[in-house]
Amino acid sequence: MDDRIAMVSIIVENGESVARLNELLHEYSDYIIGRMGIPYREAGLNLISIAACAPVDKINALTGNLGRLPGVSAKAVYAPSKK
Repeated sequence: MDDRIAMVSIIVENGESVARLNELLHEYSDYIIGRMGIPYREAGLNLISIAACAPVDKINALTGNLGRLPGVSAKAVYAPSKK
């Protein structure tokens, strides 16, 4: 399966999920190009962007696993299929 470039946007509302979130990102680290995290203390949120290059099923698995964590939302946006 061909690799795709994607951005995964993550919103963390539950700080107790951060340890497992970081474990998941480590599990998928071979596919992660870069990561940016922004703590938004006033709103009690953490905003995280992940740039990834991986097969679609891997990106979907990461996004799904993240979204199943309590207080975590995750969505992926894909670049056109040309690399």
